[in-house]
Amino acid sequence: MNPRLAAARALAAVLSGKASLNSSLPAQLDKVDERDRGLTQDLAFGTARWQPRLDLLAAQLLQKPFKAADADVQALLLVGLYQLFYTRVPAHAAIGETVGCADKLKKPWAKGLLNAVLRRAQREGEDLLASMERDPVVRTAHPRWLQKSLKAFWPEQWEAICTANNAHPPMILRVNRRHLSRDAYLALLAEAGIGASACQYSRDGIVLAEACDVRGLPGFAEGRVSVQDEAAQLSADLLELAPGQRVLDACCAPGGKTCHLLEAEPGLAHMTAIDLEAKRLTRVRENLDRLQLDAELIACDARDTASWWDGKPFQRILLDAPCSATGVIRRHPDIKLTRQADDIPALAALQGELLDALWPTLEVGGMLLYATCSSLPTENTEVIDAFLARTPGARELDLATEAGLRQPHGRQLLAQEGGHDGFYYAKLIKIAASRG
Repeated sequence: MNPRLAAARALAAVLSGKASLNSSLPAQLDKVDERDRGLTQDLAFGTARWQPRLDLLAAQLLQKPFKAADADVQALLLVGLYQLFYTRVPAHAAIGETVGCADKLKKPWAKGLLNAVLRRAQREGEDLLASMERDPVVRTAHPRWLQKSLKAFWPEQWEAICTANNAHPPMILRVNRRHLSRDAYLALLAEAGIGASACQYSRDGIVLAEACDVRGLPGFAEGRVSVQDEAAQLSADLLELAPGQRVLDACCAPGGKTCHLLEAEPGLAHMTAIDLEAKRLTRVRENLDRLQLDAELIACDARDTASWWDGKPFQRILLDAPCSATGVIRRHPDIKLTRQADDIPALAALQGELLDALWPTLEVGGMLLYATCSSLPTENTEVIDAFLARTPGARELDLATEAGLRQPHGRQLLAQEGGHDGFYYAKLIKIAASRG
């Protein structure tokens, strides 16, 4: 299959609200030649990254918007525009190959439209975009609701956040401290000719100068190292783990933090890792097996404690709550297409429900670390504020890190170009049991 067609079909599912790229793209990648998979992935992710800007440009070039049934043609047009403005693909190839895909969509009428619009974009696109730069959606390539939210919450940082969101993310590793130190692994990378440096905040983190195939990393198959963003790595030390503890990792998939907790404290008495979807736990098990670690995996709704909790209290809980993922847009740029403003209050409500449900499973004197990969205080400090107000036995603890910005509750890490993702942490201690 033509990589442009594969990318457009994956994007069409996203534009139609039926899927994310993580779910729609793999099936399309299976249909293209091995040598074209990298191009297909770049076309899909790159088009999603710049979609807010490209969509407004397309509106200027089209006489009327596409019908809902023609999301595939719309996606193909966006893929064509992405090639013209953000890749080194020669314009004649970008236009010709993209237009030719219309036959495979069984919509021959679209060939003339795509050809005319893309050729006009080639001639006039740069001037049109320049004339639209005053619109912050064009300037930042973020949907209007998100651009406005970031500006309202982070008036001094919002443009830098958008710039970081649009950049390609660095590849960051987590050294398995059960096997060797970070310095020792940096030496192995140097011997292999792989440029790398230590992360600023995570004691186990290494950022690579350039991304590479994990199979080329020294000791990857043997479990010496994993891929995990620096911000996510902070949870292991913030939890203050100790031998003999029972630990819960709620909403655990794909298992990076589960594995890191087990690496950080080999003497844990028990690790329970739960996630809503059983199929997502397959990835958790694969990660555990590669690292020769073990945990009890349970597919369940964390809020329904009667269905999964054995009544024995946990000394530590990590709640990496479902969220808008607005802090990891650079890794999942289709978030710009899939998330809407109305999602945020619903997610904040879910986060509060998870806190309320899990709190009774925590031992008095135990700690709960609340985390999200959101950049929006609505899902972060405001959720913690509301929980503390309604939970007399809960108190907040300081976080032992200089990462991020201190908030009314917890610390907010904002996405850094070349550095960590956007993330949030707050740590709570249970000083008394709830009164029933």
